[in-house]
Amino acid sequence: MKWLERTIAAISPQWAYKRQAWRSGMDALYDSGSRGRLNMNWNPTLTADENKMRAERDLMLSRARDLERNSDVAESIINAFERNVVGAGMTLQAKVPKTVAGADEINQRIEKLWKEFSKAENCDITATQSLEEIEEMLIRRYVVDGGILIVKVFTDDKRFPFKLQVREVDELNPLISSTGENRVVDGIEVNQYGRPVAYHFKKFDGNRQIHGESVRIEAEKVIFWRRKTSPRQVREMSLLRTAIPRIKDANQFIEAVSVKERVLACLSVFIKKGSPTGSIGRSVNTTGKGTSYDGMSLSPGMIGELNPGDEVQTVIPAGQASNTKDFISTLIRLIGSGIGLSYETISRDMSNVNYSSARQGLIEDRKTYKKMQRSLVGSVLSPIYLLFLETMFLNGQLEIRDFMQKREQYTAHVWIPPGNTWIDPMKEVSANKVALESNQDTLARICAERGEDWRDVVTQRMEEQKLIKELLGGEAGEQNKAPDGVNEGE
Repeated sequence: MKWLERTIAAISPQWAYKRQAWRSGMDALYDSGSRGRLNMNWNPTLTADENKMRAERDLMLSRARDLERNSDVAESIINAFERNVVGAGMTLQAKVPKTVAGADEINQRIEKLWKEFSKAENCDITATQSLEEIEEMLIRRYVVDGGILIVKVFTDDKRFPFKLQVREVDELNPLISSTGENRVVDGIEVNQYGRPVAYHFKKFDGNRQIHGESVRIEAEKVIFWRRKTSPRQVREMSLLRTAIPRIKDANQFIEAVSVKERVLACLSVFIKKGSPTGSIGRSVNTTGKGTSYDGMSLSPGMIGELNPGDEVQTVIPAGQASNTKDFISTLIRLIGSGIGLSYETISRDMSNVNYSSARQGLIEDRKTYKKMQRSLVGSVLSPIYLLFLETMFLNGQLEIRDFMQKREQYTAHVWIPPGNTWIDPMKEVSANKVALESNQDTLARICAERGEDWRDVVTQRMEEQKLIKELLGGEAGEQNKAPDGVNEGE
């Protein structure tokens, strides 16, 4: 308080209070910009996000991986993304246009080669994971670690020389200093525009890291899949970053409730003595079982005997964890809102939903899944597929003479995500029927939502209808056939 306010306060405290209140109200135009009592300890610094992330990234990564190993809530979130983003794997459909001669045969040949390439021994440098399994691992590491690196490797395999090497983000060497005109940000070398030029990985001799040495791999040979939220961001951040404190609170609360319930389930007994166990001088003689109950315990159906004058007092702990469900539900809702998933998806609790609310929740969840699917396809799967096609063309397994001249046409493709089913299929089928009849939707999009190719659906339906007609025609012919020994004219 300044000298003027102190003088006024000595004369009229009420006037001084009003004056100070108005001065405080005019300090900030917005409440969020106020430096008053409620915000006095909230003074974050304005620096580049990458500089802040560098100090917290490793600790946050360790905490996220610890929750992945020890938290069922975290595992439920990861499994939800794995099931709905990739499921059994993203299905490739080659789309060489009909204007190209032999387009159908080329599409079938490409899809057959891709199916062979997707096997573990053909696509994985370690020959331990199929492409579908690699996709699941990519989703898991993308959610927990915030990013994943895929190195394009070429081997001496004559049929499928192109392989994939998946590496974790903590394999990047953060100790590398700037090289020439480029700066290195925690293992990623970027140019003056912030574009990655190379990746510096830690060097290992077996399982032992060789300190002071690293392996530099050019950026064109590396796919770094991560979510970028700031223009100057170079490295990744865990998608669980806002949920980590909440998940930790849920784990600790559940553990505390579990301990409390175990204590509440216990029955303790104290023996109230009617005679002393001993005294100074001559000891007191007792009869019966003696004065000690050491080693004795309660058991169902037991019949016991106490010393004369002794009585039993039971100890029953009071209290119960009545707010457990509401508190855990609130935490899971907060966790889901920050990640983009509904409470029902994470908790698998459908006790408080109806058809409309459940469907609305699924619609919002699928928007989250589709966003990640687009990122996975655009950043990872399509670049892998394009390099795969070039490799197959160069080693002679795709005999297309004008491949390089018509590269855009031969590389046309789409990815079909895993299918989804609704809560009430009858309502969805009726809605799809009306949408098709009114030209508001297409069979291709409806089939794609179910994870199917509309061409396969149409072809299969034609074959089924053809077989039905043949069978019905055969039965009709048998019925119209004249009995033996009778002429048709008769």
